Amino acid sequence: MNDRPALLEGQPIFATKVPIVRPMLPDFGDEFVEGVRGILTSGMLTSGQHLRQLEQATSEHLRVRHALAVSSCTTGLMLTYRGLGLAGDVVVPSFTFMATVSAMRWAGLRPVFADVDVETLTLDPAAAEAAITSDTSAIVATHNFGNPADIEALEAIARRHKLKLIFDAAHGFGTLYQGVPVGPQGDAQVYSLSPTKLLIAGEGGIVATNDDELAQQIRIGREYGNSGHYDSAFAGFNARMPEFNAMLCLRSLDMLEQAARRRNQIAVMYQERLGCLPGLAFQKVQSGNRCSYKDFSLTVTADAFGISRDQLAVALAAENIDTRKYYDPPVHQQTAYRQFASRSETLPRTNMLAACSLSLPIWSHMEDSVVMGICRAIERIQAFAEPIATH
Repeated sequence: MNDRPALLEGQPIFATKVPIVRPMLPDFGDEFVEGVRGILTSGMLTSGQHLRQLEQATSEHLRVRHALAVSSCTTGLMLTYRGLGLAGDVVVPSFTFMATVSAMRWAGLRPVFADVDVETLTLDPAAAEAAITSDTSAIVATHNFGNPADIEALEAIARRHKLKLIFDAAHGFGTLYQGVPVGPQGDAQVYSLSPTKLLIAGEGGIVATNDDELAQQIRIGREYGNSGHYDSAFAGFNARMPEFNAMLCLRSLDMLEQAARRRNQIAVMYQERLGCLPGLAFQKVQSGNRCSYKDFSLTVTADAFGISRDQLAVALAAENIDTRKYYDPPVHQQTAYRQFASRSETLPRTNMLAACSLSLPIWSHMEDSVVMGICRAIERIQAFAEPIATH
């Protein structure tokens, strides 16, 4: 068999495209059908029993007093920033999805970008503390790709400087911090339930907090700011989660632990098979923690691997393997936010990761054969690195 990479006229490893993700959804069985029928016959399409059940179930899972369902992680962040009364500057990583920062701007806040740890890919506590000014009101950290941030260090910094601490936990369902689900730490954690995540509602989000006042602010805020008397307490908006999404998420919650364990198995397979190749590095998960592996990201050092990250992505596309370049460009280089980039802090680790990071396909019911096929594709691409670079 011709073992040349597909980019060099070899046979592609996969005959059809391998997507970056495939959502793991519940079976469309009798129970699910009855749930849909109940929603339609009741006429209660929002704010019904499924929403209440979801909020109760997720609050128990996350070990928090309040888990509030909203229409998306982004609206959850917007309501959280507003509900905590933040003002002025907020320290935030640039190596994150744009919504972390877009929600800040909608809340009238000024992002102050801090660098990330090059191994964990999460906010570097020392860089975060160095970015604090007299105008800083909060720190926002992300659990990048499901790897928990250095929560203990960030909580100590927030206490020391009397700041609020929020976690963009968009990738956080399935993540464990020292054996405990991310949720009770900090002032709030905000999750995404979109189809690329382990816990899926179609679209939606959860705000987890032990702050009673913040929880009440979010309940009112997601209903236009209406406290129930048709008199807006403040300018809110519609951030309600529909009943169908809540029902779907409840059934997805039953599969969450299975999904997290399977993704960790896949991550080990990738690391063991690809770890012997030069120029590839993997996200480090600290001892006692568990990454959800919402994404499996590796970094490519071109000099050692033989080709660049971008060239590897092109070569994998020829093998019918989908990839993603998270987060390129990083937020501080994007048109809407580059005005906030500091001239003195150039974020070298963020810039390096944005140029070298590549996410491989991973999903919660991925077959071993698919993982091994992707690894084989990368191995033969690396073996033919020089002619691929010339090509």
